[in-house]
Amino acid sequence: MYPLAELSYEAASAQSRGRREYQEDSIACDFPVGVGMGFAVLADGMGGHAAGDIASKIAVTEVFSELKFKGGDPDCLTGIGDILRNAVLGANECLRFHAEQNPETEGMGTTLVAPVLMGDSLHWISVGDSPLYLFRDGQLARLNEDHSMGPQINYMVDNGLLDSRQGALHPDRNCLTSVLIGGPIAQIDCPAEPVRLYPDDIVVVASDGLQFLADQEISNLIAAHADRSSAEIGTVLLREIEALDDPDQDNISVCVIRVSEKREAIEEPTVSVGAMQGTEQRVVRNRNGFAFMASSSKASSRNVMTYRLSMEKSA
Repeated sequence: MYPLAELSYEAASAQSRGRREYQEDSIACDFPVGVGMGFAVLADGMGGHAAGDIASKIAVTEVFSELKFKGGDPDCLTGIGDILRNAVLGANECLRFHAEQNPETEGMGTTLVAPVLMGDSLHWISVGDSPLYLFRDGQLARLNEDHSMGPQINYMVDNGLLDSRQGALHPDRNCLTSVLIGGPIAQIDCPAEPVRLYPDDIVVVASDGLQFLADQEISNLIAAHADRSSAEIGTVLLREIEALDDPDQDNISVCVIRVSEKREAIEEPTVSVGAMQGTEQRVVRNRNGFAFMASSSKASSRNVMTYRLSMEKSA
């Protein structure tokens, strides 16, 4: 039994390897058509090939499956915080067990962020520095805590202990203060009270690779394309990242979720969605009117993008 809602969601996810040798991000999202509930799970692994990518996959798989299993439970409406915490603790335990059984992966870890949208409420849990943004009325705000040294360094700059250049270039800025690594979790961000959602809100969950763009740049790009689909917004963000041509560009994963007022769906024209490095996506409708994202890839080994799209059924 899912919650009744007057809001609906359209979501799309995208991913790029950036300039890194390996893809250590993992992402999964589930927004069933017409349900009024959905969630995304994103993890940014660390530890290199055969470690960071495994850590992120374990975390996403464990949390996703727990949320999927609990999604039909009426108690989910009142117990989502406990469900999220138990899912993260379970994923952390799986990481510990895997490292014990596979000593070569010892030290692997991952961030994790999982927003859950139910009716007009946005809940989340996060560990690490992967950001969760809300774009509303032309303004972008980060919702979740940043579990890295960045906030502490910013505090030192604000209080005159470091100048702005020293703060921006500080070698410890991106050091994590909390992560899933199989041991005690230093910090977990899981607010008791949700953020209320409104029509035209746009929720963005990403790995920190997106933050090669400044928050204001992200905000400007979303504002300029706020009337476009989630898939198109995701494409714009990743194209802007690619345009930077930064040799240190990290893996990037992003899920864009548009919030709309629930209404009878109208048929939308087929649209073309470009991608990076020769990958092409397009919206295809089956005979029953459902839309899904089809892809044909000529991608280079450097960048690969994938999309998942959830859309209303056409009338």
